[in-house]
Amino acid sequence: MTGKKQTARGSDLKKRLYTLMFFRVLFVSVILGALIIIRFRETHAYVIEGQSAPYILLAVIYFTNIVYVFLLKYWREIRLQAYFQLVFDTLFITFFIYTTGGIDSIFSFLFILNIISGSIILSRRGGILIASASSILYGLMLDLHYYGLIHPIGSWVNYMSDSYNSVFLFYTILVNMAAFYLVGYLSGFLAEQTKRSRAELKETRLDLDKLEILHESIINSITSGLIVLDDKERLILFNPTAEKTLGVHAQQASGLSLAAAFPALQQHIQSVAQMRPLVNMPPFMDILYQKPDGAKIYLRLSISPLRYLSTEKGGKIIVFQDVTEIKRIEENMKKVEGLALVGEMAAGIAHEIRNPMASISGSIEVLKEGLAWDSTENQLMDIVSREIDRLNQLISDFLLFARLKKTKLRTFDLNQVIMESLSLFKNGPRWNANIKVITHFMDSATILSDPDQIRQVLWNLFLNVCDAMPDGGILDIGTKWVFETPESTHKNVVIVIRDTGDGFDPIALPKLFTPFFTTKEGGSGLGLATVKRIIDQLQGRISGCNHPDGGAEIAIILPMGSGADR
Repeated sequence: MTGKKQTARGSDLKKRLYTLMFFRVLFVSVILGALIIIRFRETHAYVIEGQSAPYILLAVIYFTNIVYVFLLKYWREIRLQAYFQLVFDTLFITFFIYTTGGIDSIFSFLFILNIISGSIILSRRGGILIASASSILYGLMLDLHYYGLIHPIGSWVNYMSDSYNSVFLFYTILVNMAAFYLVGYLSGFLAEQTKRSRAELKETRLDLDKLEILHESIINSITSGLIVLDDKERLILFNPTAEKTLGVHAQQASGLSLAAAFPALQQHIQSVAQMRPLVNMPPFMDILYQKPDGAKIYLRLSISPLRYLSTEKGGKIIVFQDVTEIKRIEENMKKVEGLALVGEMAAGIAHEIRNPMASISGSIEVLKEGLAWDSTENQLMDIVSREIDRLNQLISDFLLFARLKKTKLRTFDLNQVIMESLSLFKNGPRWNANIKVITHFMDSATILSDPDQIRQVLWNLFLNVCDAMPDGGILDIGTKWVFETPESTHKNVVIVIRDTGDGFDPIALPKLFTPFFTTKEGGSGLGLATVKRIIDQLQGRISGCNHPDGGAEIAIILPMGSGADR
């Protein structure tokens, strides 16, 4: 950072030296032109005829400026060059005054110009230094001239020591020295003030640039659309999100009025502005907007005044978001809520149906035992009883699907729960003795979940297995660990249940877990749907497919849980 500052200062000083060289050549050219005019008119007030010394000095200035140009290109000590040029200018001015009359020369003001140059280039220190050098050289030249030790070339009188008294000489030297130092101090002070103001202005400009970049970055990165209008409702700002949302490029909309660029938006804003004093409206509003490509979206926008000062209104700020997806989700939620309400009503009705069904079933049994029925009537009574049992089972399945039990998590061994469920099912009436069971469990499968709900899942799956293999077959059950991703260290447990039956109907696979969808005669279509609801409630996943070697396969992925052993 220090190196960059020094480089910047050196570059700035070099520019000042080039400027000084330019004005030096310009001023010398003016003096040369004046001397030529004076000589052409043969005026001997300041320069005697035939004198060539001033012209030689002016030629030296031209030559030294050429030398300075090469030095600035190849000599890196820029500050030292600045001192060298200013001191040389002081010596040149002294000799120039000497050649133009010494104490009688009208060019003593050149010292002041040189002092101002020193202050501008090297600040107060340079101004005081050149003022000191000018005072010493000017006073020394006048003293030598006064005592007759030197005789200025351009003096227009044969100067004698008694032409001026010593008081006048002292007064002249003192006034000029005071003027030199005063100019050096004041010009140095002004130069430092200018330098300080320039530095502060540069810092302020940098801060403004940073603020502008920050402002632009914030405007371009916010996820909300932003439109800023001036007091005549013309668009003065249109961020990229607004372009993407409204389907209009900023170049097309910039400078246009809101009514010309977005007439539908203008109409909504006007209508809301008219209604707001009459109705207590929220700070935002949702409107339906049609994009140029014909697509319709919902916008949620808010409008606030743009204030340049605390009391001055300058326009409007419109902030909006595309809430089309939110609207769609809200509508779906309303539908889901409606379906949930219907489901609750259906569950309540199904529960209430159980009571009359139980009364009917009991009455049928009493009638069968108390009266003598022929074979046909007994057969009809059996059909009624069987259908009542089927209705009861359907109601039970529906209630299980509609009203799942609350999850009660605890840590347990999954392998043990599977074996217990399998043993319990084998002792039930639905088990087929011709089914052979093959198990391949991992050593330990301790998870944090609800064992009762997992038993319910296994029971439903075992029922499907028995229905799929009425003549017997193989039931393959296994557990294994699986990682969520190849790089992940978080494990899940997988339960795989496979049978050797006919497999799933390819038509039924996409709707395998859809409620009330079944390909089995007399099936309710709620078995696998209930299984999926339970697995979803346990934060797991379930899938079904036909195994390449034949039969159906169900895979259940359950989270291990934070409380389980890893």
